[in-house]
Amino acid sequence: MKILILGAGKMGTFFCDLLSFDHEVAVYDTDPTWLRFTYNAQRFTSLDEVDAFNPKLVINAATVKYTLSAFEAVLPHLSPDTILSDIASVKTGLPEFYAGCGHPFVSTHPMFGPTFATLSNLSSENAIIISEGDDLGKAFFRQLYSGLNLHIEEYTFRQHDETIAYSLSIPFASTLVFGSIMKHQDAPGTTFKRHLAIAHGLMSEDDYLLTEILFNPHTSGQLQLIREQLAELQDIIERRDSVAMKHYLDRVRANLS
Repeated sequence: MKILILGAGKMGTFFCDLLSFDHEVAVYDTDPTWLRFTYNAQRFTSLDEVDAFNPKLVINAATVKYTLSAFEAVLPHLSPDTILSDIASVKTGLPEFYAGCGHPFVSTHPMFGPTFATLSNLSSENAIIISEGDDLGKAFFRQLYSGLNLHIEEYTFRQHDETIAYSLSIPFASTLVFGSIMKHQDAPGTTFKRHLAIAHGLMSEDDYLLTEILFNPHTSGQLQLIREQLAELQDIIERRDSVAMKHYLDRVRANLS
């Protein structure tokens, strides 16, 4: 299959490496210097080159800030039967775009990123495939992700956003709060250093990505739950209530199990 990848960042080059030995792959990026990191694939610096390539599948790996604009730029260069796909962690605006683009589409979310995941071993990672997509496109990504030993779930766009609000917004918000009260430690403990490493990893992410994930309409409800739990914990601590603390700890352990 002829596959065009939009964006030669970490995820774009990951998909290029993954697909280029079984498919005819081309990679396009607005910054030609990023194409230095692609291998065994055609390198496009102009969208006019896409016309002759005539891809059957487009994988949009542009950063979330440019996902929609990358699609809009490439559309005039595609055949009507070309399948559009995205791997965006934020799906804002994509359902509306796909509804009016006139192309079959498939939307997925590999729930791992280059910051924390070991891309050479993803057996403990997950992926989401959006159920509203094209059957052929969904079958392609299901086979691809299964080959990486990923655990796969199929959600609607709405279910995806709800899941992301829980699985990303909560740890992101908690880490931001941790970092916001940070001060230098001359002799940090192991737990502190682990939290600090997570905070540094999070803050290396694109600001727009962090903002869009936290602006998920379902995030506010999750933050309210955090506020309620913090208030309860603070009350227990201020009262130095050992019995209440034991119950609280037991409840947390039960949740984690």
